[in-house]
Amino acid sequence: MATKNGKNIQELSLIITGVLVCMIIALVYVWFHVNITKLNYEIAREIDNKNALIEESRRLKVELETLKSPRRIETIANSKLEMIYPEREQVIFLDD
Repeated sequence: MATKNGKNIQELSLIITGVLVCMIIALVYVWFHVNITKLNYEIAREIDNKNALIEESRRLKVELETLKSPRRIETIANSKLEMIYPEREQVIFLDD
């Protein structure tokens, strides 16, 4: 009778150990899955950030080209600075 109780306790401890191992494996799997999902969200956020920066860069390049436009500079020189083109006799050419 004593050996039967010992055998039952041994079987019960093996079952409990097996259940605990399965639970630990399941928890590790869930932990990895949560971390992968978190990383995927971070990657998506960084891709959106990259695309926004590319768009801002494109917009700033267009703005820079607009600001550097000779026609714009000429308009500012004429209207705000009241500059005019020199007369032919006002131009002095320098020799090299």
